[in-house]
Amino acid sequence: MDSILTSVKKLLGLTEEYTAFDPDLIMHINSVLMILRQMGVGPADGFSISDATATWSQYMADCPDIEAVRSYVALKVRMLFDPPQSSTVMEAVKNQISELEWRLYVMCDKEEK
Repeated sequence: MDSILTSVKKLLGLTEEYTAFDPDLIMHINSVLMILRQMGVGPADGFSISDATATWSQYMADCPDIEAVRSYVALKVRMLFDPPQSSTVMEAVKNQISELEWRLYVMCDKEEK
């Protein structure tokens, strides 16, 4: 599954056919992609999606080995769209997001040198 929107929906427990939340998810995904661009991840001139046709291959064309991007986007979108009710789960997700941010930043910093 290479579609950015479809893969994020799957990780949120939504089927590809259920489109009621697509505008909300697209907005959140684009916000996270902007955050990644500021961290030095992804295309330097930015990237955004408007539907399910945008793919991870297109987004990560310059850096195809950073698979953590998929997890990061899904976790950040989950926190924006449907945050966990349990404070323990929320803290665990926040910790995972922080670790992925650090690792992505380090990975991209190494590639630039």
